[in-house]
Amino acid sequence: MKLLEYQAKEVLSALGIPIPPGKVARTPDEAAAAADELGPVAVKAQVPVGGRGKAGGIKLAQDPEQARQAAEQIIGMDIKGFKVPLVYCEAALEIESEIYLGFTVDRDARANILMLSARGGMEIEQVTEEEPEAIGRLYPNPWRGPLDFELNQLAFDAGLGEHARRLAPVMKKLYRAIPDYDAVTAEINPLVVTKAGEIVAGDAKLETDENASFRHRALEEEYGQVLEGDPYEREAKKRGLTYVSLDGEVGIIGNGAGLCMGTLDLVQRAGGRAANFCDIGGGARAEVVRNALDVILMSPKVKGVLINVFGGITRGDEVARGLVEARDSIGMKLPLVVRLSGTREEEGRAILKEHGIEPGSNGWEAAQKIVELTR
Repeated sequence: MKLLEYQAKEVLSALGIPIPPGKVARTPDEAAAAADELGPVAVKAQVPVGGRGKAGGIKLAQDPEQARQAAEQIIGMDIKGFKVPLVYCEAALEIESEIYLGFTVDRDARANILMLSARGGMEIEQVTEEEPEAIGRLYPNPWRGPLDFELNQLAFDAGLGEHARRLAPVMKKLYRAIPDYDAVTAEINPLVVTKAGEIVAGDAKLETDENASFRHRALEEEYGQVLEGDPYEREAKKRGLTYVSLDGEVGIIGNGAGLCMGTLDLVQRAGGRAANFCDIGGGARAEVVRNALDVILMSPKVKGVLINVFGGITRGDEVARGLVEARDSIGMKLPLVVRLSGTREEEGRAILKEHGIEPGSNGWEAAQKIVELTR
């Protein structure tokens, strides 16, 4: 689950990290009231993506009227596909310097990584590309966490030795987001050094592992319903399906993450693009297949569907029956190409042929066929 900035800051505050005073505003009048109480504020769009400032989603307001006008402009705007439901009015800071601080998962190293840089305010990917030596890196021991001398050394490695004594406690507290909240990303960018010498979280990003959501029901209940998000992904989640929206024209259904990824590559190689994909899992039965096809076809971008199923514990005849029932029940008129192999594949192919669906002999042939039909 990706938390909004104000939600992430509430978590940081609970961990003992200083944050500026702020108030959530769902209307322009509430933004004006927040500015009246807090003084000059930054009015920030609350969406779970970066680049808000470049998109016009962050505005400074010196007084309540300016805050009202900023909120009127920001609430309801679209930022990278997310409609802004509310703004966070945060007391303006007198900034001396900006630092980047973040934990995430380094999948190549199979370990959590702590990154620190004096180039705060920039996206870490851009810093990595332009000046990789400006980033200090630490792989903390997962059992004991980072030690004080390691954090002090990290500060010096990042060129922030003068702030090492004040940074170390903040880094240690941020690390607690990993074991306490099952965070896969915990980031403060910028971590602000004020002119008064204080260190304050100027922004916050927190993403928790959905696989551990059963351990954080309270967090999900409190924060999980603020954003509209992708309506198709929400519907798929209700049905217990793994679904992702993309930008192309081919809907893809597969059983297993690896097969889905491979099918996306085959479609791309054949000259097409995926509009979305749905993973029906290892033991998918007819009802699951019907649900997947129904969700895939909800998107108006879909011009045809490619289904790639390899039967291990998934039975080919079950998949075929589910496909036929789903196609007939929703009156599907779009092109449908199926690659079906593995357990009971002959029975499954016979069912498909009996109902007018010609299965592809292999994944590459099926991908070429659906791209041809959707052009």
